Amino acid sequence: MPQNQLIKKQKYPEFFRPLAVSKAFRSLWIGNALSTFGSAITNVILPLFVYELTDSPMAMGTIMAAYMIPVVLILPVSGVIVDRFNRIRIMQIADLIRFLLMMGLMTLGTFGRLSLPVLIVIIAGMGLMNGLFQPAFAAMRARIFVSDIRNAANALNQFSEQLLRLIGPSIGGLIVSFASATLGFGIDACTFFLSFLCLMFLVQEGSVEKRKSRKEMFVHECFAGIQVIKKNTWLWVTIVFFSFANICLSGMITVLVPWLIKVHAHLPNYMYGLTMSGAAFGSIAAAFFFGMRKQWRHRGMIGYSGILIAGLALWLMPYAHHSFLFVLLMIVEGAGVMIFGLIWETSMQELVSPEVFGRVASIDMVGSFALLPLGYLMTGWLAGVLGGIGAITIMSSVSVGAAALILFAPAIRNFD
Repeated sequence: MPQNQLIKKQKYPEFFRPLAVSKAFRSLWIGNALSTFGSAITNVILPLFVYELTDSPMAMGTIMAAYMIPVVLILPVSGVIVDRFNRIRIMQIADLIRFLLMMGLMTLGTFGRLSLPVLIVIIAGMGLMNGLFQPAFAAMRARIFVSDIRNAANALNQFSEQLLRLIGPSIGGLIVSFASATLGFGIDACTFFLSFLCLMFLVQEGSVEKRKSRKEMFVHECFAGIQVIKKNTWLWVTIVFFSFANICLSGMITVLVPWLIKVHAHLPNYMYGLTMSGAAFGSIAAAFFFGMRKQWRHRGMIGYSGILIAGLALWLMPYAHHSFLFVLLMIVEGAGVMIFGLIWETSMQELVSPEVFGRVASIDMVGSFALLPLGYLMTGWLAGVLGGIGAITIMSSVSVGAAALILFAPAIRNFD
């Protein structure tokens, strides 16, 4: 009887299993949760700070470009670096430099010495370090999220990220309202330092297998991940699909959904916040649901069906005549995208070997990010030509049609 009681005490929901059984997961998860929280605060404080400094939308666009360009440029190179050197050391270096950059931002802002050119340089440095950090983090997830806990680990990681991205902006708004933007930058800096400390427990896990020869040309290594991707239909079709699908999905959510709520429906500002919170809530619910099972079957069908449903939710938004429906549709959209994202993450961890994971992850990220600026411009142009409703209808129809068409490919439909 005591033994049975002990077994019962060891029972816990599958969703929380990684926290209970893996010390490495706990260290990686806590560090990422802290830095995600700090970044969520900065993401809402930075635009307010820029507009207070310059009162110029062009300045904010320049800041976003200064962040994204270094990310896209370094990703192919960072994939090689991640596959050559200790991945945790790389993450620690990135965390430490981000800590110093944000502390510099806080200090200069506090003493009124922060100009737009200096801000651009600091934000560009943050983009460069994020482009180095993310492939290393993806490779560490592939190593630490072993098959026994993989579904739950990915789901719990996404659950916490979405929850903190839901909470962080509210905290950031309170900080700006009752303290100062520079305090928020300081908090973000501290979270990077705490992440650096958490990663100290994972240095051994971050080591990579030493290759017998390094005579291979560096430029060739940068694109070696392409060879791995080309060999698997699920990988290359999905990366190509999302290189273009992100143009529609991100363009609609970033450019057209705010227009739909604020200009077309004449709803108050807080409704936009509630609507976007709906997307985060849908993501959180989907992550929790996904993580409650150790294994999922028919993942190709489920994943692309999630994108199809997300596209349908966006297609229906112009016809929503009640604020509650806007929130409900964004909950559905967030859940659909999250389900696909989790299936993609787990499939990458299963299909890509550890020694090339950094390069494959970097190519995946380039595919996701490279065309986004073009997507935003195209969305604005299409809305100018067809009107906002026409643009939403066309772009959502394209995303739904593309997801449905890809399901006709046996390698995608039968991916299990």
